[in-house]
Amino acid sequence: MLFAVLCYDKPDHLDLRMSTRAAHLAYLDRHAANVKLGGPFLEGEKPVGSMLILDCADEAAARALLAEDPYAQAGLFERVELRPWKRVVGAEL
Repeated sequence: MLFAVLCYDKPDHLDLRMSTRAAHLAYLDRHAANVKLGGPFLEGEKPVGSMLILDCADEAAARALLAEDPYAQAGLFERVELRPWKRVVGAEL
């Protein structure tokens, strides 16, 4: 099942994002079978959040995957939205 995930950084937490970025990317790479698409939201050139498309068995599995992300464990996000999502057009995921 596909899920759209919108993660919004806490204000003024760019240093935390950058200091945990390598661990975050390594984590996503280890879970590449579940992470179909992802990248940061930008304000100008500055990352201020993240968007992911996950493929997980169910919502509980998606939430568990998100909870172990180094960004989440570091407390980077002010808010995270997780929504079931259906691809209708565009590239296969």
